[in-house]
Amino acid sequence: VRGHSNVQGDRTMGVWERPAPAFLDALGDAFGFEPPRDHGLDSQKSVKAMHDGRAKVFVSLGGNFLLALPDTAYTAEALSRTNLTVRIGTKLNRSDLVTGRQALILPCLGRTERDVRPATTTRPMVDQFVSCENSMGVVQGSRGTFAPASPNLMAETAIVCRMAHAVIGDRSTVDWLSWADDYDLVRDGIAKVIPGCDDYNARVRHPGGFYLPNPPRENIYRTDTGKANFTVNPIPNHQLEPGQIVMTTVRSHDQFNTTIYGLHDRYRGMHRERRVVMMNREDMDELGLSPRQLVDVTSHFNGQTRVARGFIAVEYPIARRCAAMYYPEANVLVPIGSTEPLSNCPTYKHVIISLRPSERAEPPRQSRSPPVR
Repeated sequence: VRGHSNVQGDRTMGVWERPAPAFLDALGDAFGFEPPRDHGLDSQKSVKAMHDGRAKVFVSLGGNFLLALPDTAYTAEALSRTNLTVRIGTKLNRSDLVTGRQALILPCLGRTERDVRPATTTRPMVDQFVSCENSMGVVQGSRGTFAPASPNLMAETAIVCRMAHAVIGDRSTVDWLSWADDYDLVRDGIAKVIPGCDDYNARVRHPGGFYLPNPPRENIYRTDTGKANFTVNPIPNHQLEPGQIVMTTVRSHDQFNTTIYGLHDRYRGMHRERRVVMMNREDMDELGLSPRQLVDVTSHFNGQTRVARGFIAVEYPIARRCAAMYYPEANVLVPIGSTEPLSNCPTYKHVIISLRPSERAEPPRQSRSPPVR
């Protein structure tokens, strides 16, 4: 089940490094094994584990891990220290170029391509389908319609099931090869474990799909008061040294996660350029910088510095002592150790930087055309 960026679908299916005991109990009861109770690693902690040599194999289900994570140089070092990296994906990206000592690239079907189970003497041909969860908690079927790019491609689901069969084999009660061949069996397994997914195969075939449980939608609040509770949180007071600015990373209009579809950011009127630092004009004047001047950007965290060279300073209506740079180009500046205490999410939205005229004589190739606002 896939939601936006896998977020909703992953969490609903229990894909989390700290799964709830109730989920683990249901999983163990359904498939006859004792799931590990120790917590796993989120993406930031996984990078640190690879860097330290504690994690030796990295398998990526799609995505662009290298560029999505903070501290790009550190993340690249971490990946290169593993014994094996495997990426299952529909298209190549930069993560395929930074690998462990051995690497596998496993191309798979895209969700828009037909996933056909061939006919045999005992069964008809079947068009397989997956399901996805949208932002409103509705689960719907998703069936590809285009011819596959190659007849040799397998779906991501089938690849993962075959990997499980090769690694676990007869030690599992799951017939992984049958699951790879018939996604209804996967959904039957989900129905045994995930609340709200009972009778999954029938309900997902209904036009419009079905709603997952959502207590607040029914005006049910599992709090001590039985009502929705609001909290007030103090605003942090961050002290900046002279010449320092707080930088936030942003995405452009024509961008989805790390995938850049074009160079026209209609949100901000920025065109033909992404290696920019959007700054308040008064800050530029105070730092002695001119509009469209080439600058080197340095981030500061716990006595550490990281440098991104050859960016263009652009005047932009942003608050004083604040700046914005595009993600993922600015990820090289985000420290791997700077995270939000509760979620452990890297601080992409709060990086302390300083700027100076660039040591480069000219901008990178993409920057030959000046940005237009």
